[in-house]
Amino acid sequence: MKPLNILTWHTHGSYLYYLTQAPHRFFVVSKPGRPAGYSGRWGHHPWGDNVFDMPIEQIRHHEFDCIIFQEDHQYLNDQFEYMTPAQRSLPRVYIEHDTPREHPTDLRHPVDDPNVLLVHVTHFNALMWNSGRTPVKVIEHGVMVPSGVSYRGGHERGIVVVNNIAKRGRRLGGDVFAAVREKVPLDLVGMGAEDVGGLGEVQHAQLPNFVADYRFFFNPIRYTSLGLAVIETMMVGVPVVALATTEMATVIENGRSGYADTNIGNLIAHMQELLRNHDLARALGERGRRNAIERFNIQRFVNDWNRALSEVTATALPVKKNYYMATLSP
Repeated sequence: MKPLNILTWHTHGSYLYYLTQAPHRFFVVSKPGRPAGYSGRWGHHPWGDNVFDMPIEQIRHHEFDCIIFQEDHQYLNDQFEYMTPAQRSLPRVYIEHDTPREHPTDLRHPVDDPNVLLVHVTHFNALMWNSGRTPVKVIEHGVMVPSGVSYRGGHERGIVVVNNIAKRGRRLGGDVFAAVREKVPLDLVGMGAEDVGGLGEVQHAQLPNFVADYRFFFNPIRYTSLGLAVIETMMVGVPVVALATTEMATVIENGRSGYADTNIGNLIAHMQELLRNHDLARALGERGRRNAIERFNIQRFVNDWNRALSEVTATALPVKKNYYMATLSP
């Protein structure tokens, strides 16, 4: 397909980095001071030449082929405040990164429009959200890890990667992490990790090599979408121990490619066994690595996005070439 000009926002930096591996031009919204959600082409990710900074006040002066929203306020507020009526008639996609919060099964999604494509990043998310009349597609994650990085596992500890675990409480498994740490040696990395005795943040590009030294990766999260760090860890060959909740129940084959259970006592016993048995850890991690490469490789992700973008742009109503000039305020 021909490259598209896509307007989007910097909501999850790692996801945006992988999304921009697709062969399109991405114009990422920025505001002065680059606050959260409006940081544009910014940060430590090695952005490609197809990623451009888009000052928010300049949106209405540019021509796009497609709009990709990634948060509620972008869809509910920004498009009406910063985009022209013609731009709002363009093909539109909303990426839902998260599980429903207020109610796990009955919450209506804020997008209620048969002309917007709602993309869920996991099948579990699509199952739980009440998406109403909005068309839905699932595009599972795709990731890359640095070449030459593979599992070593010599550090006889587990590693946990969760941002702001102290502030996000039970949903992100703060209490589970605290309980398990009393029985098993665990290190925590992520934003705000120091608040609970963790090591601090490790930049995205360095994370796969960092976790490769640990005997296993523990995911204490009860209820959220599938984290990219889990997939990147599996790609390296680190065995994953996790709660068998949300999409994780389909990612880990319990006892074959890692351990997934809702019984925390069982998980602790498995972690202690992995600390004693490096060969077992390596075998589990290798099977997990092969599964992750097949399911979450970046080319499959790009292909899925190209198909979705082809569909929404092909079915969109035609827009005049110079629409933005005709709709600018005097």
